[in-house]
Amino acid sequence: MTRTLSVGLTQWHATRDIEENLEKALKSIAECAAGGAQLVVLPENGLMLGSNAEMRAAAFRTDDSPIRALAEASAEHGVVVVLGGLKNQTDEGVFNSALVFGREGTIAERYDKIHLFDARIGGQSFEASSVEQSGTAPLIVEVDGVAIGVTICYDVRFPELYRNLAIAGAEVLLVPSAFTRTTGAAHWEVLLRARAIESAAFVVASATVHGEDGAEDAFETYGHAMVVDPWGEVLADLDDRPYAVQVLELDLERVTAVRDKLPVLRGVRPDATGAEIRRTAIN
Repeated sequence: MTRTLSVGLTQWHATRDIEENLEKALKSIAECAAGGAQLVVLPENGLMLGSNAEMRAAAFRTDDSPIRALAEASAEHGVVVVLGGLKNQTDEGVFNSALVFGREGTIAERYDKIHLFDARIGGQSFEASSVEQSGTAPLIVEVDGVAIGVTICYDVRFPELYRNLAIAGAEVLLVPSAFTRTTGAAHWEVLLRARAIESAAFVVASATVHGEDGAEDAFETYGHAMVVDPWGEVLADLDDRPYAVQVLELDLERVTAVRDKLPVLRGVRPDATGAEIRRTAIN
């Protein structure tokens, strides 16, 4: 019997208006569920997209009403929902956390973003480490028998995380994002395809997208929410539409077939990364 997983890919123009963003999130959950999705992936910062300082000031607690509304929607529609990242105020400090809602309407898991976006892009400084703490623990969740690795946005530039998730059994890798428009145009597709190819896994990357010209975004995000298959083929691309969803059925036999054809995960040599490197000057 063929193993499949139906996933809801989502994209919208997120702003500083939490209520407006929440409406889009709830709408996307309902539409994806109506399309048969078992898992719905919402983008990073989809509930509030401002500057790092603004997002930290508006950091959510898991018992806040927008979070409860998403949990209730998960239960109402009978789908697992991944809120792909938000500033999460905890007793230990602020993290960029992906929250996983089970079908019973509670937070079943939480992934704290490991790699923080400290960069200077297009004249803007993104010093995420100044407003949030780094997570330390990779996460795999199992949904209807499918092992799914949970990551967030900037993590995608660190292939060792995805290789380790794949070796641990992940067949689907989530990369919900708020990628900048500049870096997205240059790197987004190639990074997603590379992570899919080297892991021989599906990659599901929901995304926020920039507004129309003149929109007062804190920073412009790229959009182009994508699903990539284990061979590196782009199965879906939501372009720069201000709101879009798409439900795709992932055939997990594709993962098995690619891993059998190119057994790169079996060929990994852990000692190659930990070994001392010989360095020789040649005259």
